[in-house]
Amino acid sequence: MKYNVIVSERAKRMLEQHMRFLAEKNEEAARRITQDLLDAARSLADMPQRYPFFSHAYIPANKYHKMVVTKYFLLLYQIRDDTVFVDYVVDCRQDYGWLLE
Repeated sequence: MKYNVIVSERAKRMLEQHMRFLAEKNEEAARRITQDLLDAARSLADMPQRYPFFSHAYIPANKYHKMVVTKYFLLLYQIRDDTVFVDYVVDCRQDYGWLLE
């Protein structure tokens, strides 16, 4: 079964913001990581359940799956029926406590 993958506008803005910052230091790395993140999101069309749930006291249990990409980025996504919704792209090197509140 193939799943539809939808990247939310919020996740797109987050990706753009992270890559804009990185491009100031290294444009080639920003392009490469952008492609890696997009490829990772597309790969969720096949077996999105393969990644574990993101668990935290402030996040409803079994709501978001987490996928680590290129050691530093976290894709948080939900699976509903035959659709995967990528809701967040988080740079794990930054404080993302706001997500947990």
